[in-house]
Amino acid sequence: MTQDILTTVFGWITLLNFAILGFSTIMIVVLKDRVADIHGRLFDMSPAEVRKAYFTYLANYKILTLIFCLTPWLALKLV
Repeated sequence: MTQDILTTVFGWITLLNFAILGFSTIMIVVLKDRVADIHGRLFDMSPAEVRKAYFTYLANYKILTLIFCLTPWLALKLV
């Protein structure tokens, strides 16, 4: 693969992952009570534990996207 192809691939991967992150965040904020109730019953968790799990999920997803998608894209753009 050439550098141009890799740059394009990492750019699209980054964009898609941030779109998924944004969509997930919006859904959790808008539907937090309904979704927290469903996940709480499904995994036998209290609403407070579910909200903490959401925060952990979003934080981990953002960190992984920054490290494995955005950073390689920036490195390829700078080369």
